[in-house]
Amino acid sequence: MTARLNPNQLAAREDQVSRFVRDRYGFRGTLRLHWAALGWDMLRAPVNVMLSPVFLLIRLLAALLSWLGAKRVGQWLARRRIFLKSNVATQIQSDLTRFVGELDAQGIGPNASPAIVREKIASYAETRNAVAEIATSLIVLTCGLLLFHRATPGIISLAGPLAEMRAYSSALDDFALGRGLGRAWYWAFPVQLSPWEVILTGVVLAVLGSLITTFAGILADPLQTVTGTHRRRLMRMLSQLDRAEVGGGIEREHILARLGDLSDAMLMLWRSWR
Repeated sequence: MTARLNPNQLAAREDQVSRFVRDRYGFRGTLRLHWAALGWDMLRAPVNVMLSPVFLLIRLLAALLSWLGAKRVGQWLARRRIFLKSNVATQIQSDLTRFVGELDAQGIGPNASPAIVREKIASYAETRNAVAEIATSLIVLTCGLLLFHRATPGIISLAGPLAEMRAYSSALDDFALGRGLGRAWYWAFPVQLSPWEVILTGVVLAVLGSLITTFAGILADPLQTVTGTHRRRLMRMLSQLDRAEVGGGIEREHILARLGDLSDAMLMLWRSWR
């Protein structure tokens, strides 16, 4: 489809994409969008966070099978929807489906079958969720730097220091001779931390982190609108639809989100070894 669009039509498409992004992902638009997250999405969010590594592994396996020549199996695997469908994702897909229909009515829509359009729009919604995970990782990293002056790229590396701080504060409150003498005592004899305290702290942080991920778009969407990220991602999707691509590779946002988890685990192992 890109080949048959003349420069004026392509410019008209870009204008329509910019208008859509401003309306849907500007500050007011994203507030309306996230209103749909109040409810069952808050329960789906922790499950989707746990399913993220499974999603990446399946996409990598699909790409490997396609590269080895089993393209039909690879494409079938790439089309599997792993995440629980949230209300926000449903709204995004509905908005994008309507938008693509408007482009078609103006003669500047993508040249792809309805099935491929639905697949690409569903993948777009999943990519946006990966961006929300990246935003959450940045928030966790910032909290670690501010509170503990150390890099905490994920929940795992933040759970230990936070559990230590909580145990230390609780020990000072319970110290019989007061907090002042308690600081001197626990400076000489550090508080013993139970592994279960770290695990419990990690579970609580994981739940809080998933809830932050659910609403992270309230900050991430306007920022991506200003920087043009939303517009470029949507134009990329339309370009893929122009070529009627089926399946496709792994979007860079998913890889970046999982790199945060990997670095978090490696950092925890390094500190444990030390």
